[in-house]
Amino acid sequence: MPTSRILPFRRRWLASLGAVTLTSLLPGLARAAPVWGAPRSSPVDLPPAELKAGQWIWAGDSGPASPMVVVVSLNEQRAYVYRNGLLEAVSTVSTGKPGHATPTGVFTILQKDRNHRSSLYNDAPMPFQERLTWDGVALHAGGLPGYPESHGCVHLPTEFARRLFETTALGVTVVIGKDGVSPASVVHPTMLSPVAARGAFDVAPGPLAADENSRWTPEVAPAGPVSLVLSSRDERLVVLRGGVEIGRTRFRLRQPGAWTGTHAFTMAAATADGGEPRWIAVGVPGHEGEAGQALDRAAIDNVEIPPAFVASVLPLLQPGSVLVATDAPILPGSTGPRQRVVDAEPPT
Repeated sequence: MPTSRILPFRRRWLASLGAVTLTSLLPGLARAAPVWGAPRSSPVDLPPAELKAGQWIWAGDSGPASPMVVVVSLNEQRAYVYRNGLLEAVSTVSTGKPGHATPTGVFTILQKDRNHRSSLYNDAPMPFQERLTWDGVALHAGGLPGYPESHGCVHLPTEFARRLFETTALGVTVVIGKDGVSPASVVHPTMLSPVAARGAFDVAPGPLAADENSRWTPEVAPAGPVSLVLSSRDERLVVLRGGVEIGRTRFRLRQPGAWTGTHAFTMAAATADGGEPRWIAVGVPGHEGEAGQALDRAAIDNVEIPPAFVASVLPLLQPGSVLVATDAPILPGSTGPRQRVVDAEPPT
């Protein structure tokens, strides 16, 4: 055989041999899962509605003791993660396409598999899978084209799915909603969780009535970590314990517009004299440089909260309690009587 024909044949044979050898020696290489979505969090001040396909926000971790709930809006194609009743993370998703609809309702995480592969769809990789139903619906990393394209699962960006996988536990509540089937607060969530993390279907208490300045019901959650969320847009302060709202009040800003964006703080060790708590900033995405800084006196004095409400809240605060101050709204766009989230319905 002429050399000119032997050399190309040898190169093809060696290439084929090399591929077989690498595959046999490193099977994980051939089976490596794709990586979907952005590798890093977007800033916390980016409104969820402005997230592009594959983008996500992870504001932090409020600790393993904080109750958790995940809300998936089929209309918005976004997933919201709440810890102790406060929004901690949000991500774009891709849910079921026509003929393979993602079911709505209230689910719990039944099973977790870091390196799952589909038994139905050609061994397709489904990294960081968190099963919601035994017939195949799950949260997992997957394709994110900007519209519903899955076979019923909820696709997440890979890094977001990894963080969620490492944060959740079996039994965590996952609520999936859509217009016409679910309450508006589930389909279009705000910074406050629209459903109790303990799995109760009842939607959280609504806004204060026109003639109501404060609401204080600590008996509905006798124990658990305490978090506060303060919205300058709505001039409301909400207190949550164990993922359940136990109080809210109106407040007034002496200097409206004095702060912008969303900022998170944790309470430092209590003072020796039992005085006001010290709040230390957490370096959330977009405000990393604030980490370790104390909330200054001027910012505290700018907020006029009813003294009786302050007196009720202070005894509940402990080192590690979380305060989120934001210029984003926390009141829902529409209100109404307390509703129940619909039970899970099968895919159409």
